[in-house]
Amino acid sequence: MTSIMWFESYWDGMRSEVGGKASSLGEMTGAGLPVPPGFALTTEAFRTCRDAADLDKSLARLLFGLDVADLAMVQDRCSSMRDAVRAMPMDAAVERSLRIAYAELGRRSGTDDVPVAVRSSATSEDSPDASFAGEHDTYLWVRGSDAVVDAVRRCWASLFTDRATCYRVEMGYDHRSTEMSVVVQKMVRPVAAGVAFTLNPEDGDRSAIAIDSAWGFGEAVVSGEVTPDNYLVDKVMFEIGRRTISRKEHEYRLTDHDTVEKAAVEESRATVASITDAQIVAIARLARAAERHYGCPQDVEWAIDADLPEGSNVVLLQARPETVWSKLGAPRATVAPAGDFMSSIVATLMSPLHAQED
Repeated sequence: MTSIMWFESYWDGMRSEVGGKASSLGEMTGAGLPVPPGFALTTEAFRTCRDAADLDKSLARLLFGLDVADLAMVQDRCSSMRDAVRAMPMDAAVERSLRIAYAELGRRSGTDDVPVAVRSSATSEDSPDASFAGEHDTYLWVRGSDAVVDAVRRCWASLFTDRATCYRVEMGYDHRSTEMSVVVQKMVRPVAAGVAFTLNPEDGDRSAIAIDSAWGFGEAVVSGEVTPDNYLVDKVMFEIGRRTISRKEHEYRLTDHDTVEKAAVEESRATVASITDAQIVAIARLARAAERHYGCPQDVEWAIDADLPEGSNVVLLQARPETVWSKLGAPRATVAPAGDFMSSIVATLMSPLHAQED
């Protein structure tokens, strides 16, 4: 049984065994992009545990006659299904492989009980006509093998969140054919984080790279809670054409108790650029490398890792195809030499004119 896939060992034929997220991280790693190290527990591991526990009978009873219009029924049955998944015994060989892999990740990272992100990577995320973004669980700053095992169980259980279950019913998907891989990846302790687009989302200009940046974790940027710093970089010469340094009122930062909290940004940093010019160029070069690898404009999540030395501390967390201008078929424009850049690149993705489907 193959239950563990290290990112660097990924190949295209493994996609059905590791789901969308793990496939993306494996492909980025194979392309030489700087991705925090990690591994995936494959769908085979999930199947082994599910079949050994004879879980299908219990789930089938709870799914039978499920009325997605009856909110109380959905909540009750989905809660029972999640409880059943969390309670099923983990196969001894699967658990042993998981604990060994986590210990090895700690060795590679030079840290015992290395903090990790434990992320769901369901096979349903690969369906071309489906949108399961945000339907399954992720757990951050998990430390210790016992905690990792528990987080994996919770990710498996998130196959049966209310929204995911109802979505499968409405779309006519077979519940049993939807399986869950789980990513275990070293956490990044970000000084700053954000997103980069390998085109200008303001006008679809593919000769530019647009970057949004703010202090701390990227949640404040992608959720639109802060107005980030904005940069527009020439894709050929990597010259910074426009920059807007915004007032950043708060950030998400790590506490001493391995939790992430929202905190006010000190006045001395509030109106200061969150990344240096060298980091801007490094981000742009990596975003361009991702675009070249995938062959189409990319939406990239990045971070500046406080645990890595300057010059090699920019890491990529995710890369996915840009969908707004790609769908509109935007013309190839040129970068304007001057003008006010938009207040937030991410805001364009949230407006009705630039609605993005995950």
